[in-house]
Amino acid sequence: MAEVWHPVTRVAFRFCFLYFGLFCLWFAQITFAFAGVLALWLPAGAVIWQMTLTAPATGWVGRTLFGVDTTLHTDSGSGDQAAIWVSMGCLLMIALVGTAVWSVLDRRRPQYTRLFAWFTVFLRLCLGGQMLFYGFAKLIPTQMPAPPLAALLQPFGQFSPMSVLWLQVGSSHPYEMALGAVEVAAGLLLFWPRTAVLGALLSLLSMGQVFLMNMAYDVPVKILSSHLLLISLVLLAPHLRQLADVLVLQRPSGPVHTPHLFTGQRANRIATVAQVGLGIWVSIGLACVGWQSWHEYGDGRPKPPLYGIWAVSEFSVDGRVAAPLSTDPFRWSHLVFDRPGMATFQLMDGTLRDAPVQVDAEHVTMTAPLPLPDGQTAVVPDPTPFADLRFEQPAPDRLELTGQLQGRRVSITLREVDLSSFTLRNRGFHWVQEYPYFR
Repeated sequence: MAEVWHPVTRVAFRFCFLYFGLFCLWFAQITFAFAGVLALWLPAGAVIWQMTLTAPATGWVGRTLFGVDTTLHTDSGSGDQAAIWVSMGCLLMIALVGTAVWSVLDRRRPQYTRLFAWFTVFLRLCLGGQMLFYGFAKLIPTQMPAPPLAALLQPFGQFSPMSVLWLQVGSSHPYEMALGAVEVAAGLLLFWPRTAVLGALLSLLSMGQVFLMNMAYDVPVKILSSHLLLISLVLLAPHLRQLADVLVLQRPSGPVHTPHLFTGQRANRIATVAQVGLGIWVSIGLACVGWQSWHEYGDGRPKPPLYGIWAVSEFSVDGRVAAPLSTDPFRWSHLVFDRPGMATFQLMDGTLRDAPVQVDAEHVTMTAPLPLPDGQTAVVPDPTPFADLRFEQPAPDRLELTGQLQGRRVSITLREVDLSSFTLRNRGFHWVQEYPYFR
């Protein structure tokens, strides 16, 4: 006799099937992970193509029903945009209405055993792909790179909570790689049916920590991390009694039975091999993407000419030496070369400005400084080119710039700052410490 599910269980399954199924198909990053090595050649917008496709509908719903602008910012990188929140509301309404209709039309069905088996495989493969996605981004530490040189000049109080988290994790590659190793292990376990429950349990613990950090440090990945956490719970729900028997009640428990996709053993073995093969394909692709990212914008990227932090020791404007006053809006305090094609100069009040730069054999040419993150304009005017300076290096640790800066003739003498003079870079690791080092 076929098993009969409780009515509440049937309704819950219908809702989860619709809501999480639609979420995994719509949240583009989830399906992007399965591109494998092909991701190296996909266009930049491929990671959000579903969101871009539904953006007109999302914008209409936002304007019509909520009276807010829900434009999808494709250059943002934030997963908590208003457009995405509105889309999640739409998915929830579709799932609720769909569940009600499904429950009425299919009210006599006693259970969904076979559909449950396929849905479980779908969910754990999607969850496994995301665990590998974020795991490899940490195992090859590119998600949180080492603190940029300009951050060494910025007071702690000026960092956002998210910057504090990113810089803290990026300051220790071994710690970041350990976090990534846990996520990669969880992802790989999810692709093998025999270890899927262990993978879901490890994912639950890992995603619980990630979701907590996203909430505590205001990281805009709250929607995705919360859903990955919920998907882990959905996968574990059928096994909660067995887990409680072993982990809490300390009594014997039967083996975990994974529902089969097919009635024949051969077909099920082929399905298992296909799932494991898909996990290998995803892992190789994400490892290749991570390795490429490490050399493009991670710590393995080539260093630009004049790499380092340069402190201004003398600054002359139109033939007159400018005193190092914090009220001077024109004089520089430091000049930083860290990323290829970009320089950062620090004004006397401590403000940091990024500007596109081109360095050739003898010239440093800057274009207009980038606006501040909050949309404010730069304190100084921004004609193009912003600066056209000729440079000389009388010594490896000395730099002299002469030329035009904002239409004025300047002469700037700089000395290279020893990067090991910063405690964050020179403290290192100590087995023995007589007192905590909080400086």
